[in-house]
Amino acid sequence: MSEKSSLLQKLTSTWKATNLDSLINELNLYLDPQAIAEIQRAYKFSELKHKHQKRKSGEAYIHHPVSVAITLAKYRLDTASIKAALLHDVVEDTQVQLSEIKEHFGEDVATIVDGVSKLDRLEFQSAVEAQAESFRKMILAMTHDLRVILVKLADRLHNIKTIESMTLESRKRKARETLEIYAPIANRLGIYALKVELEDLGFKAFSPYRYRVLEKAINKASAKQKKSLLKTKEQLIKALSERGLSADIHIREKHLYSIYSKMKRKHASLNDILDVYGLRIVLDDDSDCYQSLGVVHQYFKPIPGSFKDYIAIPRVNGYQSLHTTLFGPNGLPLEVQIRTREMDWVAERGVASHWQYKAVEKNAHSSQFRAREWLNALMAMQKNSDSEEFLEAVKIDLFPDKVYVFTPKGEIIRLPKGSTPIDFAYAIHTDLGGRAISAKVDRKIVPLGYPLSNGNKVEIITSVKASPNPQWVTFVATAKARNAIRSQLKVIGHDDAVIAGRKLLVKALYPHRVSLRQLRGKLLERILSHYKLDSASDLFEKVGIGELIATLVATNIAAGPNAINFSQVKHDSLEIIGTEGLTTSYGNCCLPIPGDEIIGFISSGKGIVVHRANCKNVSIFRKDARRWLSVNWGENILREFFTEITIRTLNKVGILAEIAGKVSSLDSNIVSTNIETQGDSTLIYFRFSVKNRKHLANLLRRIRTVDEVTRVNRGHTQ
Repeated sequence: MSEKSSLLQKLTSTWKATNLDSLINELNLYLDPQAIAEIQRAYKFSELKHKHQKRKSGEAYIHHPVSVAITLAKYRLDTASIKAALLHDVVEDTQVQLSEIKEHFGEDVATIVDGVSKLDRLEFQSAVEAQAESFRKMILAMTHDLRVILVKLADRLHNIKTIESMTLESRKRKARETLEIYAPIANRLGIYALKVELEDLGFKAFSPYRYRVLEKAINKASAKQKKSLLKTKEQLIKALSERGLSADIHIREKHLYSIYSKMKRKHASLNDILDVYGLRIVLDDDSDCYQSLGVVHQYFKPIPGSFKDYIAIPRVNGYQSLHTTLFGPNGLPLEVQIRTREMDWVAERGVASHWQYKAVEKNAHSSQFRAREWLNALMAMQKNSDSEEFLEAVKIDLFPDKVYVFTPKGEIIRLPKGSTPIDFAYAIHTDLGGRAISAKVDRKIVPLGYPLSNGNKVEIITSVKASPNPQWVTFVATAKARNAIRSQLKVIGHDDAVIAGRKLLVKALYPHRVSLRQLRGKLLERILSHYKLDSASDLFEKVGIGELIATLVATNIAAGPNAINFSQVKHDSLEIIGTEGLTTSYGNCCLPIPGDEIIGFISSGKGIVVHRANCKNVSIFRKDARRWLSVNWGENILREFFTEITIRTLNKVGILAEIAGKVSSLDSNIVSTNIETQGDSTLIYFRFSVKNRKHLANLLRRIRTVDEVTRVNRGHTQ
């Protein structure tokens, strides 16, 4: 027996008693026995320190770090990463000091463990602040070593897999955090397989009922489509082979959260989401990809405007592939992805497909290069914001839904959807953004708030005397631009800020036909009292440096001297925070209720109209960025709000009365009903009053207990 076989046999027999076969099997595939022996030493250390600890599920705590290590081993991470995974909780949950980790296992492992550890031993004002500061620490650590975030993502994956033993509140919080932060980070780093797993598990934990209903419906509806695709797959393999192209073709199913997100984004039912399955064609090199695209388009007509070339222009996370959507079998849309084997490997693993976690990767298309580019931007961003601002800015930056524009020299700049020339300018350089006075898009002069589209060629016109405009903050889409503008505005002198603020107010008052000269006497007293300022000069300064929005101040001034002074109203009586005491109403199109994410729209003659953030009309409002603003619900709201639901039921005598009884039993007043019969089913529309989203959720749960109810949706939908 060879020395290697002997050592492997010894290690395996030692670890079987602790149920680590899965980890050993993965490690055997790519690490040598000496490396596995080092990992065993880390395991024994971790097992000893966690010896008397149990997880909330009741299992021995050591199972958690081992599970994290198994996930990383599947991505073929190096020895230091696996050791750090086994040790990642010992500093946080035991008496072990970081210096011990460094002494026993080296500086690399200690750095990763430190980056992953939370900051539970420090004191914070709130749980939000603690989470934000912990997140900032993790981001800063991963800028130095990408393995930090890889261990953290694997840690979160196992936590979300074993979330059942937590309280409902903890489950919701962890699930939301997973969907808003960790899954998008995995996506941003190009680790698609991990992103999919985090999204589906987070979705299942956050909305278990929706998850079960959607899973059942897809399983029922997809069998026929999959059978048709098997035939299409064989046809394409034969056609490609005839042209000398060797390809692997896989039928891929969209994951549940992706389908749910599409339904939500398009306000569609599952029946409207036709492309649940797609095809992935994997070939040897780039030229084969483009040849196979031609073959595919010969067999099936492409849907106009659907082709995307991510090989020539990779996504922001380094992802490369050709995407085309076709009129497939039976006229159903069929999405086809075409890529090389190397691209396929990188698409699933992103930065985890590389070994150079610290070295500088020079290939500008690689996921690692893109990741470092992003991390450098985060480093700059965090210098000018506190922890909570930083966390929110990163959340915004994690959803960079793809706009690719060109500099005058042809360089590609990647920006989030909704970006403007100001975002473009700050993406090039902070100084360029600060000196911008106008822009050319495709050789035409456009406002600095003009929304950019894919393929635009952008040129920034500057002046050495120019400085940032506080109004820019209201329409920029990137966190980098927003933070840079605020940082630059802070250094504007008092006199310059007063002049800038006065000019902005004059411009904002013009639509109201009000002159700034009218700001005196009782009107001035009311405005200064409202904003808790001492003089008109202070007011102009606040507007000039962007702390007050000129549009809102102007609307408040236009209300006149006898308008209600909301600064004297108790805070807990305000329903909406952020409306600056203006007249507030609620959009009849979406009927927002407390607990919904909301947005305010400045409407002529109506003051602020509050809409749900996912309202279909919001996309229209966003085109006029100067007229919408961020608002939040107040606390202790006592009154009730109207909402609507649509219920589909099987036909049954007395079903309306039965459902109405369920609604009334939870102290809700029904305002109106409407019934439509459609074959063997009935659609019932209810408008009724609720206190908040929790009250609505309880009502929907009660309605779903009726056997004949097959579907319940919020809103007036078919």
